[in-house]
Amino acid sequence: MWRRRFGRSHGRAAATVQPGRAATRPTALVYRGPAGCDGCSEPVAALLRESRWGFDVSYVGPRERLRVSPETLTSAVLYAQPGGDGDVEDAYRRLRGSARTIRDYVNAGGRYVGICMGGYLAGSSPGFDLLPNDTDQFITSPNANVTDEADTVIEVMWRERPRYMYFQDGPVFPLGAGARDVIVLARYTSNGTVAALVAPFGRGRVAVCGPHPEATEEWYRAADVANPDGVHTDLGHDLIDTLMGPPGGDRRPP
Repeated sequence: MWRRRFGRSHGRAAATVQPGRAATRPTALVYRGPAGCDGCSEPVAALLRESRWGFDVSYVGPRERLRVSPETLTSAVLYAQPGGDGDVEDAYRRLRGSARTIRDYVNAGGRYVGICMGGYLAGSSPGFDLLPNDTDQFITSPNANVTDEADTVIEVMWRERPRYMYFQDGPVFPLGAGARDVIVLARYTSNGTVAALVAPFGRGRVAVCGPHPEATEEWYRAADVANPDGVHTDLGHDLIDTLMGPPGGDRRPP
């Protein structure tokens, strides 16, 4: 069995997130720890904070003030699992003790967003088993136009429009025959496999994306790649808005 890998440490400077900015703002939790990579959590936190929802963001992880626990997750409307450094099996080993907690949280009405490694971990082999089907590796899929693990830019069709995104060995999301009420946001242009989707899970919702909608200008400079669209966060905000949308009118932004 091949070992799925994502990323190397991007070495990004940590962004400062101010918890408790406003009591009326919805709370989001972003994992930061050994199942992720250095500099991967902070851009996700910034994406959430700067969205129209204006999330108050806190980090959770084994070295953070907050841990992944039922009590902590209950306080939030959204949990985010960012990119990681290493293979999926190793990342899941580090999170195995929290898998049931995360699954129960989403099943009870929580929102989960997973990007790249976080998308892989939403699958089932191994993972949190939150998706209608499992995940797979884009670079090994038939007719993939990227076939190695190098950081690059990839073209997707996002809501039927061609867009370019930062990419590093991200997953595809096969739908399977039993998939219901799934919103496919993006497909990889070269072979039509699903690159981003939002799906129900119990009373909650799951959003996953193989490429990186949160990638910053610094990521592109460090990898010496360019995005023909420019560096924008609108696709990440669309992912979040779709995740937070109906059902659940109480989750509308203030």
